[in-house]
Amino acid sequence: MITFDQLMLPLLKALVNLGGSGSIDEIYEEVVELENFDDETLSVLHNPEKSNQTEIGYRLAWARTYLKKAGYLENSSRGVWALTEKAKRADKIDSREIVNYVRSLSRQVETDDASPEDPTTAVDDVPEETLAWRERLHHILIEEMTPDAFERLTQRLLRESGFVHVEVTGRTGDGGIDGRGIARINGLMSFHIAFQCKKYQGSVCASEIRDFRGATVGRADRGMFITTGSFTKSAIEEANRDGAAPIDLVDGDQLADKLKELALGVKTELVEKVTVDPEWFLSL
Repeated sequence: MITFDQLMLPLLKALVNLGGSGSIDEIYEEVVELENFDDETLSVLHNPEKSNQTEIGYRLAWARTYLKKAGYLENSSRGVWALTEKAKRADKIDSREIVNYVRSLSRQVETDDASPEDPTTAVDDVPEETLAWRERLHHILIEEMTPDAFERLTQRLLRESGFVHVEVTGRTGDGGIDGRGIARINGLMSFHIAFQCKKYQGSVCASEIRDFRGATVGRADRGMFITTGSFTKSAIEEANRDGAAPIDLVDGDQLADKLKELALGVKTELVEKVTVDPEWFLSL
């Protein structure tokens, strides 16, 4: 398996190809394309019991963390990563030098002996994608929530996102369609969608996307496949295949982000930090 430091250069190349910035999903897909990872490699999960994150996704997260600490990347609160001026000026990078530099920031001894496969040995914080709340949410969705409740959650999610007439069908023999809804654009245009929501630990494959698309023909303008798991490379390609009705894909990470954004069962608390400036008082 490729190590996180070996993914630094492909990651930077991916951002260049994307025009200098990109979302986590865009970066992931571009790196997969550049490195030509197969479905078997992409289906390996980092920690199946706690998260749906793939091993490649996990190592890319650490690559982003190190490149940011070294000044090559910056990211916004909306999850968009971009090349810095330092990255744009650099003709080439030495990934090992970056690893040693970032680890030196944490005052680690014998950084050269640390394994690049375990970046956590020398960095205090963790990538945002691996925060504990995501692991807790993943466990609830997979282990504690019933399939019916997950369908109702999907219904609420779509309604909160602006869809109307959202209904859960959940009928057996309906070709994998769990519900339908209408998406409105600026109050002027609308299109019908059919969605499938799948509580899943692993990766959804291309055949499942093809089967779902077949079920939507004549029933909806497009389909949406929502899963707690992830999608294989071939599944993503099938969803966007030329000449076929598009299928929008929402994986576990995107689902978590959307639930957090809409505050559906995920609350964000801002803690006020108060400091006293003694110099201000003594200057009076």
